[in-house]
Amino acid sequence: MTSLTTFYLSGITGKEVFGADGDAIGVIKDLLISTVPSGQNDPNQQLVIGIKLKIGKETKFYSFKAFRVVKAREMLNVTCSDLIELGNDEVANGLLLVENILDKQIVDLNGRKLVRVNDVRLATLPAGTFAVAVDIGIEGLLRRIGLSIPIKKVLSLFRINIPAKYILWDDVQAIDFSNLNIKLSKSYAKLHTLHPSDLADIIEELGKKSSMSVFSSLDEDKAADVLEELESRAQVHMVENLPVDKMADVLEKMPADEVADILDELEDDKAEMLLNEMEAESSKEVRELLEYEDDMVGSLMTTDYLSFGAKWTVAEVLVEMRSRKPEAVELYNLFVVEQNDELIGNFNLRDLVVAEPLLTVSEIMKTKPVYLFDKQKVSAIAEIISKYNLLAVPVVDDNFQLQGMVVVDDIVEDLIRERRTRKR
Repeated sequence: MTSLTTFYLSGITGKEVFGADGDAIGVIKDLLISTVPSGQNDPNQQLVIGIKLKIGKETKFYSFKAFRVVKAREMLNVTCSDLIELGNDEVANGLLLVENILDKQIVDLNGRKLVRVNDVRLATLPAGTFAVAVDIGIEGLLRRIGLSIPIKKVLSLFRINIPAKYILWDDVQAIDFSNLNIKLSKSYAKLHTLHPSDLADIIEELGKKSSMSVFSSLDEDKAADVLEELESRAQVHMVENLPVDKMADVLEKMPADEVADILDELEDDKAEMLLNEMEAESSKEVRELLEYEDDMVGSLMTTDYLSFGAKWTVAEVLVEMRSRKPEAVELYNLFVVEQNDELIGNFNLRDLVVAEPLLTVSEIMKTKPVYLFDKQKVSAIAEIISKYNLLAVPVVDDNFQLQGMVVVDDIVEDLIRERRTRKR
């Protein structure tokens, strides 16, 4: 039985391989691992299946099954009992560690950030040789340049250790594959589990090509959530470079006010193409918001809100809310309107929860709601929100018909973006 042997990618690349007769065969240039899964959590996805070997002036791929790695006194010895050349399909479906992982950006799923791979740790078990972790620490970098051992000896005199920093292969998602001609949809699966805000941060740190590749792999709902979290420049980059039909589907999943903000940054022709591609109702909402000047309250309001008639019972309101499954911000303030959408009152979630089921909305509502006009200056918002300690303020037109609401979250986001822009 083969005993456990652990070694590093940096320690095996450049090594000579010897045959059974002790003669040198060639030099190791890279290792190839499998990327074709045969089942969930399949360890064979990280199995070393091939070796890139330079023999004379030729470089070819061979099956790793005939190779053996032995470590003695921290020195590696690699032997080969038979050279079995790999087929083109096996090579195409594999992943080269030096070429595509070493020094590349990866996502640390636990840390939710981009890091750079300094080395790859491998282990030989009875079942084969596997990539088990990546080294993202200083020690990995020192090992690459041959200074790890002497520096560790010097630091040990002062009782200082270089902390090891590894990420298990299962917690790593390689994404900087701009030169790799393989399908990456399965490779991105774990990225989808990250919070949209974390994923947006990662996408913003990537190069333009890689960021587009990651964003394109997301389903429409996830892409919409991530697009909302991206900074303005990154949003525009995504919208301008993705196919119009795909981008329109994503924008339809977003609040109309967020879409209006994005389209306002685009060339008129591009914005019009997207609006024409979107569903009529969604497109109409966005167009109405785009008509407001940037310094008007209407430009910051959302048209996603909950309104009810005064004769509705508490029980009916709760049934309707369960059916609609509103976003959290829609629950900040609930509005009461006449048949012509004239605003006559408002109530909050607490009013609703503590009320008896058969009470009507008219019995629990506040009859003099604080409101803003859609064509008021944006500067009026801060005073209203701070004075009345509100999370959301209804917005009406000159006829007091409800048009939307301004949410404190959006005001804070707008201020943060404005501050970031000033710093640049």
